[in-house]
Amino acid sequence: MGYRKLGRTSSQRKAMLRDLTTDLIINERITTTVTRAKEVRKTAEKMITLGKRGDLHARRKAAAYVRNEVANINADGDKVVVESALQKLFNDIAPRYAERTGGYTRILKTEPRRGDAAPMAIIELV
Repeated sequence: MGYRKLGRTSSQRKAMLRDLTTDLIINERITTTVTRAKEVRKTAEKMITLGKRGDLHARRKAAAYVRNEVANINADGDKVVVESALQKLFNDIAPRYAERTGGYTRILKTEPRRGDAAPMAIIELV
């Protein structure tokens, strides 16, 4: 098979990958297990590629996957501007990788998790 099951049912696995991908878009760096990081890399790179395309169909496909969460809150005088994870993907992250053809993420292995000694990694946007 072309994916890891991660010890979960398909609906649980899809929800977890959606959450981790959204968190990676918002924070640009997350700590998780190595196997989860390798799976999140696939979905995150697909979302950034959709962001680089930038058309309506790509925006709708990304909106169907990325959770509707608040990424940033800015105060411009007396106005408050709330930016969602999808807006951050298309407005901030995708233009950053306009000249890059792939490899938007980096996985750095760290020390094992305390408690069960699971191999941990940091996945971040390059």
